[in-house]
Amino acid sequence: MAAELDKVTVAKAYARWAPIYDLVFGAIFDRGRKASIAAAERTGGRILEVGVGTGLSLPDYSRTNRLTGIDLSAAMLRRAKARAVEQRLTNVDGLAVMDAQHLGFCDGVFDVVVAQYVITTVPDPEATLDEFVRVVKPGGEIILVNHLGADSGWRALFEQGFAPLARRLGWRPEFRWGRLAQWAARHGGVRVVERRAMPPLGHFSLIRFSRLSGLASEPVMAASGAAQA
Repeated sequence: MAAELDKVTVAKAYARWAPIYDLVFGAIFDRGRKASIAAAERTGGRILEVGVGTGLSLPDYSRTNRLTGIDLSAAMLRRAKARAVEQRLTNVDGLAVMDAQHLGFCDGVFDVVVAQYVITTVPDPEATLDEFVRVVKPGGEIILVNHLGADSGWRALFEQGFAPLARRLGWRPEFRWGRLAQWAARHGGVRVVERRAMPPLGHFSLIRFSRLSGLASEPVMAASGAAQA
């Protein structure tokens, strides 16, 4: 099995990506990015975007929402700050270099946490998801959009073989839905409200978790009609 990621590797990888990120990934990730924003705006309010990167998504949010963005990469974040100034995004409350696994926010301060193409890039996805739950309000949502690895077949074999190189590029191609489902079941304080395949080719998925407002021991419900990635 390929070694897990570490923060230094991820930060270096995204410092290299920063100058060309929008050009290389802007169009590829556009559908998923817009779908996650639309999902976030069904709740609206105070939105935390984790892994805000170059701030490509910031102008697409309604100005009625209050946005906070964080990223591990200072190089990416410099571009996000420049974008916010150039486009006069007055609804952006702050953009900060921060580790997603150790969020510097009080409990329950956000209505929504959005993480686009992030959860496969962090060293400890489960601890990171725990932090997302901590900072979102009861009844609020955690919205992920991400590539999810195949469970079997030729794509699964390719992802496993590609994993060592992908680590150096800053992500895990073999990260599967089952890992998210297992985390939700262990946590007990969230339920899956949606899971659907996204373009291109259905290799990406939009996943929505709701933070339960009652006891942490409430059962975790599977999403009805969940799409398979």
